[in-house]
Amino acid sequence: MHLGAQLPLLIRGVYYEGWRPAKTPADERQPAEFAALVAAQLPPSFAREALRATQAVFGLLEKELDRGETTKIIATLPSPLRRLWPAPTGGGSGSA
Repeated sequence: MHLGAQLPLLIRGVYYEGWRPAKTPADERQPAEFAALVAAQLPPSFAREALRATQAVFGLLEKELDRGETTKIIATLPSPLRRLWPAPTGGGSGSA
């Protein structure tokens, strides 16, 4: 919820669209399993690139959010999924 509060209004709408709190968090712990979950939500032409899409989203979050928030997000990820997160860039703007 704290992450969603930092997102611009339009992105926040997409972030929450279709979200079912009772069905989260997902049980996927390995990158391939998580990518399959992401692929199921992507348009068919993007589904084969789900792992790359996940890494791109994580990269954008790392770049745009403040370091404290990204530290919290990373801490919630299962250890195998943390490897998908990029190395800290040293300065999220916090103005996402």
